[in-house]
Amino acid sequence: MNFKRLAAMVLCVVTMFGATAWTGGTETYAASVVGRGMTRTGSPAGDNVSGAGSSTSAGSASGADSGELRGAWFSYLDWQNMPTDEAGFKAAADQVMSDIQKNGMNAIFCHVHSHSDAYYPSSVLPTSKFLPGNGRFDALQYMIDSAHRHGLRFHAWFNPYRVTGYQMKWSDVPAGSIVKQWYASGNRNVLLFDGNYYLNPAQPAVRDLVVSSIREVLTKYAIDGVQFDDYFYPDLGKDAATNFDYPEYQLYSGNASITEWRKANVSALIAAVYQTVHAVRPSAVFGVSPVGPLRNLRSEKSYFVDIDTWMSHTGYIDYVLPQIYFDFEQKTGSGVASDAAYANCLGSWLQLRQKTGGKVKLYVGLALYKCGTSAWDGNAKPEWLRRSDILLREVQLARQSGQVSGFGIYAYQNFDDAAAQAELANLRMVFQ
Repeated sequence: MNFKRLAAMVLCVVTMFGATAWTGGTETYAASVVGRGMTRTGSPAGDNVSGAGSSTSAGSASGADSGELRGAWFSYLDWQNMPTDEAGFKAAADQVMSDIQKNGMNAIFCHVHSHSDAYYPSSVLPTSKFLPGNGRFDALQYMIDSAHRHGLRFHAWFNPYRVTGYQMKWSDVPAGSIVKQWYASGNRNVLLFDGNYYLNPAQPAVRDLVVSSIREVLTKYAIDGVQFDDYFYPDLGKDAATNFDYPEYQLYSGNASITEWRKANVSALIAAVYQTVHAVRPSAVFGVSPVGPLRNLRSEKSYFVDIDTWMSHTGYIDYVLPQIYFDFEQKTGSGVASDAAYANCLGSWLQLRQKTGGKVKLYVGLALYKCGTSAWDGNAKPEWLRRSDILLREVQLARQSGQVSGFGIYAYQNFDDAAAQAELANLRMVFQ
């Protein structure tokens, strides 16, 4: 793939497609929903709740029969708690899939590559330290088989650039891994920044490695999708314009700013993965689950995600699943209503989807892990502690938009939390 040609495409002006709805802003959207039949608690006041993904007949409050995707994230933290013997692992895997299915969900978003490692026998990457059994049996194959037996779609979850952090130390990376070989060679394919190691998004060799690992999974396993989450460029801080991959930018001969150049680096990977997914396994889909607030996602210090281009042009992603991990009453540190508050944040994504022509499916990520806890939301007593119907109302509000095609629940590890049981019961009710 010609990188300069791709970069030019990435940096072009986003074409507008006649967006007409919710042009009054996200607050206008939130108010309009209340006016169209939601009570103060968010319960339907009439029969005006539509199914997900496209408009459905009046009175369809469920969405469960509308092709709606409803998945749970199963992370490396869940992997490391699984039994290490094969028989015990298989029994636990079956229980995982049963738990997800019984709670009204139809998909699992499962880590297969969390720290430039592999949760399966790989010729590209080293075995993950979080993999039960250390590769003595093919745990991933059983997870996929069990998911399909339970009627679940299996989306393989990759973190493209992360090497260390979040319980993974540099000393945990095997000496023979390509990551350590690269770092020892000084070729700048691996960068140390703020105490952690990352693959360098500016390097074509890095792009090739990530794509090769994804191609390997697509070839070996009957997965239904590939998903990236929000770990792209790390937060580069106040010196973002001159640190991290700045030496590579100095070698760049084009006219783009360093922010545009970094976005083009990430977009080149996204386009290559999309092409690989659809070439190797045409029935599979590729999606990204970025942070929820668009203001944060468009930062010039972190992520460097060109979400507007990805959603307005074909050839990047099939779906976007923003992590809207906020309650309705989220405030800023100064105590005013935040643009991250659920209705506002959702409204901004609905506007973006309409502005970009609706080419990409919109799913919504919800925070089961915050339910019943004192997670900060800017209020003296968090709404998460005061109410036990937040996720219920969030699903209802999203469905009423007629633009949301599904949900992601973070995370499976919280299914047993006592504080989350009321909200989990709400999800069972609204998902069945």
